[in-house]
Amino acid sequence: MRRFLTLRLILIFAAGIVLAFGIALSARIALSAGIVPDMAFPDISFYSAPAQEAVYEPEKWNLILVNSDHCIPDNYYVELIRLENGGTEVDMRILPDLQNMFDDMRQQGLDPVVGEGYRTNREQKKMLWNKRFELLRQGYSCHEAAAMAKEWVAEPGTSEHELGLAVDINSISGEQEFDIYRWLADNAHRYGFILRYPEGKEAITGIAYEPWHYRYVGKATAEEIYDTGLTLEEYLVP
Repeated sequence: MRRFLTLRLILIFAAGIVLAFGIALSARIALSAGIVPDMAFPDISFYSAPAQEAVYEPEKWNLILVNSDHCIPDNYYVELIRLENGGTEVDMRILPDLQNMFDDMRQQGLDPVVGEGYRTNREQKKMLWNKRFELLRQGYSCHEAAAMAKEWVAEPGTSEHELGLAVDINSISGEQEFDIYRWLADNAHRYGFILRYPEGKEAITGIAYEPWHYRYVGKATAEEIYDTGLTLEEYLVP
C-alpha cells in the first residue's frame, strides 16, 4: 500500500511538471508569434489599486482628475458619440470644440485623425497586458515588465480614455506627426484641450511624455494651464 501511494504521488508530481512545462511552452510560442490571449495575466497583484475614487461633480464634469491615485468613480456617466472616422467614440460634450479644432487644422494643410478616443475598461486592460507582453518579449522579467508597462499605459479604471474626454491625435498619412504635435502644443488650449502628459512632468503625472494625448478641460481652464505650464494634477491639487 505504501509503495502504491508513493508511486501515485510521483505520478501526480510528474504530471504537474508536464502541465507546467506545457503552459510555459505555449506562452513562449504565443509570445514569439506576437499573440496576446484575451484573458492573459489575470494576476492583478502585479498592479496597485488606486488610493481613492476621483471626485466627480456633474456640473464640473470636464475637471475630473483620473490618474494612478484616483480611479473613475462608480457614479461617473458618459454619453458617447461616434466620430466620422467610423471607429472612435468620444464624450458628445467635447465634439463641437474637437470638430472646430480639426477644421482649423485641415484649413492649414494638416491631416489630423483621432487614433484613440473612448475605451472600455476591458479594452484598457487588454492594452496594458499587450504592453506587458511586448516587454516580456524584449527579455524583461514579469515584475520589470509590469512596472514598465504602467509608465506607458494606465491601469484599468485610471485611464482618461475611459472618461471619453481624452483623444490621441495623429496624422492620417503618418507623414505629418511632428507638424501636428507642434500645432497642437501651440493651439489646442484655444479649443479647450491640454497636453495631458508633458515632457519633464513624468514624476507628477506618472505617465511618459505623450505629444499625441490631449484632454478636454474647457477653454477657460485650458488657457490657464497653458499660460502657467502646470499639469492637471498641479492645477487641481495645488
